[in-house]
Amino acid sequence: MLHRTEVNSHPMFSKMNFFSAVIRPARPAVLSLLILSLCVVAHRSDAQTSGQPAPQQTPAVPDWAQPGTATHEQVPPPADFHRPGTNFDKPIGIFRGQSDIGSAVVPGSASYDPTSKQYTITSAGYNIWYTRDEFRYLWTKMSGDVSLAANVTFPDPKGFDDRKAVLVIRQNLDDDSEEAMAGEHGTRMIHLAWRPKRGDGFKDFEYRFGAVGLPDGDPDGSGDLKAKRIGIEKHGDSIALFISVRGEPMHQFGPPIMLHFDGPFYVGIGFCSHLPATLDTAVLSNVVIENAAGKLH
Repeated sequence: MLHRTEVNSHPMFSKMNFFSAVIRPARPAVLSLLILSLCVVAHRSDAQTSGQPAPQQTPAVPDWAQPGTATHEQVPPPADFHRPGTNFDKPIGIFRGQSDIGSAVVPGSASYDPTSKQYTITSAGYNIWYTRDEFRYLWTKMSGDVSLAANVTFPDPKGFDDRKAVLVIRQNLDDDSEEAMAGEHGTRMIHLAWRPKRGDGFKDFEYRFGAVGLPDGDPDGSGDLKAKRIGIEKHGDSIALFISVRGEPMHQFGPPIMLHFDGPFYVGIGFCSHLPATLDTAVLSNVVIENAAGKLH
């Protein structure tokens, strides 16, 4: 930040002031040249003293935000902990804007390839869960019924298991907004999750698809099968999860939930690495978004 150093406290300017006082009788042109020379020498001296650039500091992350491991349990954030989102009202593909919901300590990014119809979303973020969220979100505003679907892939096979690509309906861009989402996790688990009211904890229906003897089963031998495509449909206040497991026509999976949104609300796609200060990437392709129910394919 430019305001952090006062001019009169910098070593370079301290030297300059000192010498300008000593040589005050000199002619103005000579004095200006001497002052300029001293500024350059002081600057070079500072650069030589510092040597290599200072290493970047790892952003501070509260303990509650660290991911769950064998020795650590991720817990809900403090009730009064919030960060305003970072919003960009710049179109990307079919979406009107994008945001870092909850402003993770490392900024996210996104790009769109119109040839492959792929959205590449890179984001850190502790989670999309509990009472607040951190994720990169590509959005548009809508009212009424919604159909939204996408194919999901994770380019890095070694990413955190609980990372998730999501199709999201949100009331607003605050980190604790009411929302409903269809999410696909790195573990291949799919869920329909919702935050009923602002600041509430999440609820969800979770699904895993077992497979035996299929070539597209999980290569680690667990038998889990990755769905080819996921979708979310809003019909009035009824919101349902849709899937295509192996390329068959999309179909509703599990019961719908009831959640009301006042229009206009936000509809879009997103990704969270589930690591508060570490970026990861998801690719969502062949995205379909319609301002009507019954249009998933």
